[in-house]
This record gives sequence, C-alpha cells and structure tokens, in this order.
Amino acid sequence: MNKTSQAPGAAAEAAAERKTNKYAPLTQSYLFVPGAAETSGAINKDLGRHTTQSTDHHRESAFFFQRLSVLIQRYNAIAVLGTAHYTAPEDEI
Repeated sequence: MNKTSQAPGAAAEAAAERKTNKYAPLTQSYLFVPGAAETSGAINKDLGRHTTQSTDHHRESAFFFQRLSVLIQRYNAIAVLGTAHYTAPEDEI
C-alpha cells in the first residue's frame, strides 16, 4: 500500500528523497539540503534542522517554517481564486 495514504508527510519525505538522488553529484562541491512541502501542511523537517545548524540560531527553523506556511497559504488562495468564476451583480438575477 502507498505510504502517502498512511502517514502524514510521507509525500514530502518521498519528494525530498527524489531530490537528494537527483542532485547527488552536487553534494561533492556543495551542501545540498532538499526541501519539500505538502499543501496540507506537512513539511520535510531536515531543511529546518540544517537551517538551525548553519545559523546556530535555534528559532531560525521556526521562522523559516512560518514564512513557508504563509507562502503555501498564499499560493493556495491564488489557486482557488483562479478557479472561481467571477459574476457581475447583474448576472446573479
């Protein structure tokens, strides 16, 4: 059975793993940390952990996830509004 239907965040973790495999050659020269988020709220936590470690600021990952959550909410709002059909007041009669 598919893990994404059983565990929250499984899709984000799977996407992060695919990105890690895809960009594996970059890890020889760069620090690569994959990021993935589900629009339902689950976020790959490794990105926050690496952010905290690199900045040595323990609240940095919380700030990052707050910004990311707002970004996802804005995108979802735009996606929903883009599917809504505008009707003029005179069309409602």
